[in-house]
Amino acid sequence: MTAHVLAGALADDVRRRVFAAIALGATDTAQIAERAGVPAREAVTALRRLAAAGLVVDVGGVVTLDEARLRELARTPHPTRPAASREETVLHTFVRDGVLVGLPAQRARRRIVLEHIAQRSFATDTPYPESAVNDALRPWCADGGSDHVTLRRYLVDELLLTRQQGVYHRP
Repeated sequence: MTAHVLAGALADDVRRRVFAAIALGATDTAQIAERAGVPAREAVTALRRLAAAGLVVDVGGVVTLDEARLRELARTPHPTRPAASREETVLHTFVRDGVLVGLPAQRARRRIVLEHIAQRSFATDTPYPESAVNDALRPWCADGGSDHVTLRRYLVDELLLTRQQGVYHRP
């Protein structure tokens, strides 16, 4: 069982109440339903889900927590997740679902976000009229984190787009 499965098993209010009733000593379905304050039918459904998740066992009509399994889960080392790169962290903070939620105040972070937007919005060495640049930047600003004019100005200021006579290029 993973932490995800455990969380899923206890995500429902009725299952949590049934689990708590068992932890507090209720051993049969009627006691469990009474202590949990739920109808017997809901208690039975919750018991099935908890048993399927490996949290409780029913031996001869006596329901108990699977304490050995719970101890095993507590001792199982958590898989280590590789540390996110600085770029991933910045992008995760300021870009959600392809939409800019805000522009970083710090220039280095802002540069990371702007490079991301430029790479995904514009092909290199392709001329873009200002209207096409605006159309490409508007979806990034759908959440109100910034406006397309500010975004366009920052892209030019950071030399991620060049502008000459109203035509933009990504170098």
